Amino acid sequence: MARELGAVNWRGLWTLYAKEVRRFLNVSTQTILAPVVTSLLFLAIFTLALGRTIPSLGSVSFAEFLAPGLIMMAILQNSFANTSSSLVISKIQGNIVDLLMPPLSPSELTLGLASGGLSRGLIVGLSVGLGMWVFIPIGLYDPVFVVFHAVNASLMLALLGMVGGIWAEKFDHIAAVTNFVITPMSFLSGTFYSIERLPGNWQLIALLNPFFYLIDGFRYGFIGHADGSLWVGALVVLTVNAGLWTLVHRMISTGYHLKP
Repeated sequence: MARELGAVNWRGLWTLYAKEVRRFLNVSTQTILAPVVTSLLFLAIFTLALGRTIPSLGSVSFAEFLAPGLIMMAILQNSFANTSSSLVISKIQGNIVDLLMPPLSPSELTLGLASGGLSRGLIVGLSVGLGMWVFIPIGLYDPVFVVFHAVNASLMLALLGMVGGIWAEKFDHIAAVTNFVITPMSFLSGTFYSIERLPGNWQLIALLNPFFYLIDGFRYGFIGHADGSLWVGALVVLTVNAGLWTLVHRMISTGYHLKP
């Protein structure tokens, strides 16, 4: 007897999401613990090396200024890694058909995979934040901005990971995207510094980087200081996410690099 799915295949969507979450939880030492240790090392090194040479913002210490950027960088990198690796592994192992054959629409596939990457990003971000809170006083100035930028950052990089995973034919391609796109954009987005200290032309370049708005708005939620317009940043973030969602949906609908 055939099962009526309705307008949305909720069972299939939940199964895909649960599979993506279990996939990274099964190797939590690599996917969760490792980013926490790496972020704490960055915090310790940069605080010891630069904490005395960069003036604090009012009563905010350099460590408190740096911590939100490091948390956001962990969110970005892990959200991207989750969806990109999931798709590339499926393509290399030849079981991508198991993802495409079930009665899931392109919208449901996009939502299920992206939600898995979003969950990993948020779990890693929360874990990194708790790890830093043990050593430095991390407070919340505006929780709404923290949640908004954390969720949208995770979604943005999960979708970008899907674009990379669909396009890539092997892990070397994903490594190239990570090394030449994700990492430079993360490091040049104001993670370790305020763009107010940059010359005019470099400030303009920073403002063209969507990762800057993610980190700037996220940091504002913790310390109450922003280098750019918060509302322009929110609009940029939502626009980029809408564009990436449309692109991923189109790639899945046409079977680009997914179907023979």
